[in-house]
Amino acid sequence: MASIQIIVGSMLGGSEYVAEACQDALNELGHQTTLHLSPNLDEIPTQNQTWLICTSTHGAGEYPDNIQPFVDQLTDQTIDLSTTHCLTIGLGDTNYDTYCYAAKNINKLIKTKGCKELKEPLLLDMQQDIDPEEVASQWITDLKDQLS
Repeated sequence: MASIQIIVGSMLGGSEYVAEACQDALNELGHQTTLHLSPNLDEIPTQNQTWLICTSTHGAGEYPDNIQPFVDQLTDQTIDLSTTHCLTIGLGDTNYDTYCYAAKNINKLIKTKGCKELKEPLLLDMQQDIDPEEVASQWITDLKDQLS
């Protein structure tokens, strides 16, 4: 099974809850997972990995404080992610024109470093009457064949 690094960007905890629900779903599918609540590029494996990035957007389209240093590392360093696959989940509010900017932007950034996207990002509108943990878990479960 796959080794999956779950990288979290969260200000108020919503993305963290979604990431933990995804971790549970991935573990049930037999994958090995590591949750990174304070992601540091030096501590996250890059070769032959799958990265699941789960982040909200803060303020006027900014990254949450806990993931900003990781984004800075990705931006500043030359890194080869050509053997890394990625999935991205964004949490946001469609009432804002910066809806899920953090998720969209980090997804673009890691793709410029060679990361291969397994599926288009899942963008969750928190204004809808949804259970984001359940929606994200089902999305992960539906991807089981792509993750093997």
